[in-house]
Amino acid sequence: MTNEAEAQQRIDQLRRELEQHNRLYYIDAAPEISDREYDTLLQTLEDLEKQFPMFESANSPTRRVGGAPLGSFENVKHSVPMMSLSNTYSKEELVEFDVRIRKLIPEAVFDYILEPKIDGVAISLRYENGELVRAVTRGDGAIGDDVTSNVRTIKSIPLRLSDLMPPAVLEVRGEIYMDTAGFAKLNADRQDAGMEPFANPRNACAGSLKMLDSREVASRPLDAIFYATGELSGIKFETHEQMLLSLKNYGLRITPKYWLNDKIDDVLERLDELENMRHEFPFEMDGGVIKVNDRRLYDDLGYTAKSPRWAVAYKYEPEQAETRLHTISIQVGRTGVLTPVAELEPVQLAGTTVKRATLHNEDEIRRKDIKIGDRVIIEKAGEIIPAVVKVVTEKRTGEELDFSMPTACPVCGSEVEKREGEVALRCINLQCPAQVKNWLTHFASRGAMDINGLGESLVEQLVDGGLVKTPAELYALQKVEVLGLERMGEKSADNLIKGLEDSKNRPFEKVLFGLGIRHVGKGAASILASEFKNIDALMAADIQTLEEIHDIGPIVGKSVVEYFQAPETREIIRQLRAAGVNFEQTETGGSNELEGLTFVLTGSMESMTRDEAGDKIKARGGKVSGSVSKKTSYLVAGEAAGSKLTKAEKLGVTILNEEQLIALLGSDEDLTDKKAGQMGFEF
Repeated sequence: MTNEAEAQQRIDQLRRELEQHNRLYYIDAAPEISDREYDTLLQTLEDLEKQFPMFESANSPTRRVGGAPLGSFENVKHSVPMMSLSNTYSKEELVEFDVRIRKLIPEAVFDYILEPKIDGVAISLRYENGELVRAVTRGDGAIGDDVTSNVRTIKSIPLRLSDLMPPAVLEVRGEIYMDTAGFAKLNADRQDAGMEPFANPRNACAGSLKMLDSREVASRPLDAIFYATGELSGIKFETHEQMLLSLKNYGLRITPKYWLNDKIDDVLERLDELENMRHEFPFEMDGGVIKVNDRRLYDDLGYTAKSPRWAVAYKYEPEQAETRLHTISIQVGRTGVLTPVAELEPVQLAGTTVKRATLHNEDEIRRKDIKIGDRVIIEKAGEIIPAVVKVVTEKRTGEELDFSMPTACPVCGSEVEKREGEVALRCINLQCPAQVKNWLTHFASRGAMDINGLGESLVEQLVDGGLVKTPAELYALQKVEVLGLERMGEKSADNLIKGLEDSKNRPFEKVLFGLGIRHVGKGAASILASEFKNIDALMAADIQTLEEIHDIGPIVGKSVVEYFQAPETREIIRQLRAAGVNFEQTETGGSNELEGLTFVLTGSMESMTRDEAGDKIKARGGKVSGSVSKKTSYLVAGEAAGSKLTKAEKLGVTILNEEQLIALLGSDEDLTDKKAGQMGFEF
């Protein structure tokens, strides 16, 4: 295609098609094309934009992956202030809220609308003639930060409105959040990569939005819901419900559930119903928002200095427990990070017994004024990680003790340091037994080398006995050496030696993950293995090359380069290679029969592990996800399947048992869809 007019026409057409498919996928949950077809359209657009750079657009779907890092965020004044809502935890105060409104507008007939209160980060998007031109955080309500480049990476947010005749100006306000399943996976990946987990989804979301490199933001599981407007030109909404439905029509995601009620008593009942649904939403929900539905009454009702009089937020009490903090221990992680942990008097919380809670770092301990011996309030941050919320200072006896982080590693006694830009202390001794033990345990774990028989207790004995200091030394172990260890008989020793031998043939991506490179979780390891094919090519890669790889970026790239530049790393690689460990990406010999299908695995299986099942699915072209959504093709439910099964049933996802999965996969030698066809599966 050489004609510029034709090129521009085709580019515009592709952009409209891709935005429509984004809407069908993310907003309507009714995709019309496969992921592969979408990727083909996107690649076609990207090629045309490179060929005709004069038609580039900041709102092109090709910009979803992010751009060059920013130096800082620009301050922007809101055209209409972003006010906050008044909060209450009392239903009695909601009744008083209703009484005040009816006194202000005694003749009016109106109803209330109730929506979930999303615990995210407030955002304002400005569309001009349908095009997204700016995204600004709340800030102080008058001035916020321009985070447009980061918001453009969120795939559910339209870069241009789907209506053919959009208003001249539409400012929408809402909440950017990190979905709970994505947050759990992000934290697991961070811990796998030796990084400190986020305390809760909101903190992770806020931190993501303020990253200067939008390519990193693109890898975070961010989403958004919109529920209000700012400046409007060329459009008017008479009711809040009409506004919500119009936003949805424009391609903007709105709350998945809301209620209309003409009496406050009905609102109170719906609040109880909403609370019972809080675990069904993909976002953290900490209450409900009650608004007068008729927007024409807003001017009559007016505003206080900080909030509107026609709306109020009702917050649910978080489930908390009070207990005593006996002492603070220090954990030394695989990368040497020293993490303070509260050792608690056991207490029941959210259905589990909690004995320990993370304190994150010394700054957090100082901020909350936590002392040893304090009575403390704990809750599950994001209902995932137990955390100390606050100290019950009125119960102090004067015998409580201040806490200070150690000046030396509590395990090996070596010097600790704080790196520039980090709050964490690190042990600088790479041979620290705690680091070595965590490293070896990680290396042998199921997601990495999956070494049969090598668990935490055996790792403890191997390190304490001076038998092993690096993963490479595992492969030099002799049966006679391990026979003398505790609980190590002939059969166990044989199993360990065989497990080590079997692990040499693990896929390259699992070896990479097992190496424990900082910031390199399972996903990044898979991408790197696919991109570079062997360890030599990866070791030779520079930061620029790594940064340009989708979903890698500068942080991971820098970490990879620094890791392989270290002489001790190169020596370990040499030893592992000499031992026969696989450092090359090999062809699976599989098929593409499951291409376009996404599987979620839950519960325990008899004939294989979930990782093994996932590998078989991927070998046949399928995808494996950790969370259930409307785009999930099949949920494979093993024994003791939990909440994922419940969610899949509600979403109408096809459920497979283990036998059905085996039939669907066929044999490893001869992959056909015969059995799948016999069972009624269609592709």
